Amino acid sequence: MRFNRAISAVKVISFDLDDTLYDNRPIIKNAIKAQQDYLAAIPEWAEQNGDFWRTCRNGYALENPEIVNDVTLWRQKALLWGLETLKVENAAFHAAQAYNAFAKARSDIKVAPEVIDLLAALRKKYKVIAITNGNVDVSQFNLKDSFDLILQAGPHGKAKPESDMFDLACQQLGVSQNEILHVGDSLDSDVQGANNAGCYSVWLENTFVPYRYNGLAYLDISDIFDLDAFI
Repeated sequence: MRFNRAISAVKVISFDLDDTLYDNRPIIKNAIKAQQDYLAAIPEWAEQNGDFWRTCRNGYALENPEIVNDVTLWRQKALLWGLETLKVENAAFHAAQAYNAFAKARSDIKVAPEVIDLLAALRKKYKVIAITNGNVDVSQFNLKDSFDLILQAGPHGKAKPESDMFDLACQQLGVSQNEILHVGDSLDSDVQGANNAGCYSVWLENTFVPYRYNGLAYLDISDIFDLDAFI
């Protein structure tokens, strides 16, 4: 644990979800496989090369750049875009089914009980919330009772590092920005987003990703359980 700047008067602790409270890599891999397994049964899609989904996703975003703030809608629209491009019959039905296959696997998560216990302990002293750019459905797994508020990019504003969700958290909880401590694994979205919003930031160190943001978090931690210090 390394303090880079002083932290005081925290009333709310906010968490990113993916790769902060659980390892998202196998989860997203399985979710993409579930989507692609469904699509592979559609002859027109099966004839395409392995990069066709990436082409659909990137192509739709190029035409609709604001869509990247809502990853659920982005995936749904890109699926439909690709299927319609291939002139697949009942494209809307197949797009919905492919997305449903993805979404079911996307929320097939089991968070370690020690993490659940940490959140419960923190809730005795602070409001504990989630602010995520992802589209995981927390109601479908064992984090569902761990938060006082859950905010997701898209329905609740632009994705981090934009300040929308931090500002909304302040409004809904009746606190100031400098009373929120946000914990996340991404320098680009979590640390930059919290810093830009005027909140305290905690970086759960992830050195395997090349980041663009050069700013410092208020606090660097190497393990989520370093937050025991706040209990």
